[in-house]
Amino acid sequence: MPNKVYDVLKWITLVFLPALTTLVGVILNCYNVASTDIVLTIMTAVTTFLGAILGISNINYNNKEVTK
Repeated sequence: MPNKVYDVLKWITLVFLPALTTLVGVILNCYNVASTDIVLTIMTAVTTFLGAILGISNINYNNKEVTK
């Protein structure tokens, strides 16, 4: 994966998605939406999944750099 793509995905995963999840949670809670917990669970799961994938990608990249 090109560095630019990795950097964008990393920013989305580490900054944007957690902030968006918090914003959505607060707004849905203010309007007493019944399934707020389900929405937040799904958003958190997606963020966690992307973080794990990016972490694995980072480890693989660093291991390739060490062996060169």
